Amino acid sequence: MSGCPVQHWDLGVGPINCHAWNKDRSQIAVSTSDCEIYIFEWTKGSWVNIHVLKEHDFPVTGIDWAPNSNRIVSCSQDKNAYVWTFEGNQWKPELVFIRLSRAATCVKWSPLENKFAVGSGSKLVAICYYEKENNWWIAKHIKKPIKSTVKCIDWHPDNVLIAIGSCDLKARVFSAYIKEVDEKPSPNPWGSKMPLGTLLCEQAVKGWVNHISFSPSGCRLAWVAHDASIGFIDANVDNNTAQIVRTPNLPFTSIKWITENSAIAGGHDCYPTLVTVKDGKLVIVCKLDIPAAEKSKVSNTALELFKSIDKRSALEHANIKLNTMHQNFITEIQPHSGSSQNILKFSTCSVDGQVALWDLKNNTAVIH
Repeated sequence: MSGCPVQHWDLGVGPINCHAWNKDRSQIAVSTSDCEIYIFEWTKGSWVNIHVLKEHDFPVTGIDWAPNSNRIVSCSQDKNAYVWTFEGNQWKPELVFIRLSRAATCVKWSPLENKFAVGSGSKLVAICYYEKENNWWIAKHIKKPIKSTVKCIDWHPDNVLIAIGSCDLKARVFSAYIKEVDEKPSPNPWGSKMPLGTLLCEQAVKGWVNHISFSPSGCRLAWVAHDASIGFIDANVDNNTAQIVRTPNLPFTSIKWITENSAIAGGHDCYPTLVTVKDGKLVIVCKLDIPAAEKSKVSNTALELFKSIDKRSALEHANIKLNTMHQNFITEIQPHSGSSQNILKFSTCSVDGQVALWDLKNNTAVIH
């Protein structure tokens, strides 16, 4: 690891679409472009593959690991979702009665781990919970006014609200209240009436929404879109108007709040970027893992962007190492250490097959 600002590992399974950590971070689950989920354990200074979960028939598109119940939920292009429970030294799957007609695209446990949400190409989000009477996982759907594929979801800390980003160029906040498992919700800055499916906020975006994230308090919402923009809205602000910041970057694919005022975004530029809210405005602060010798001047013209894409393609064909730690675009950012109000370490996974662990205390990796 000498000379590198972050820990990183090539797990040897190929391009990684998504990843999830167990509670004590001794194990990591990753999915690739195939139908399997690989679980690795940290043993004697390296990651060792200890389980392979084989139940899906098509590529796995999302995984999430509940820290307290130690259950994994997965979804796939095969239109199914499974809840995996560890019993007798093996992971046993339970099929979710989810009723999708198209591929599932993303999945996430709620904060209390008593339900989870699955996005899909069926223009809906399935809110899934366990029905004790029939001993199975079932789903209720949020459909209107979603008009295209749901690409990303995130839960509000209150366990009731859910943020959704989709290909109909909208970022939305809905109520995901399930009376069978939830206590009656209290009013909050997003709204007061909260039956399932109530639309509490809708913001127009210029590109499809790649990822969306609530801040630790749940009062702020950020998203990244495929037009290389970052969006931000604060529910405590009276006019409730979103800020959209166009960046000179290639599109971001993931964003995660690390404090109430700061977030990390990453995507096709192969490095994470720190953004912050200053005086109510969203500001791009700095890039991580950028060589000090790189010029600070960046052009925002379309011509320069196309030149950058063409240059990267030429480098890939020539098998020349990029000047970044990741050698292909970042697919997902996950918290690793610290609290939800102050994340100290976060991890990234990439199409280059690597998982990287970034220590925010070690700001030698930050170039302002």
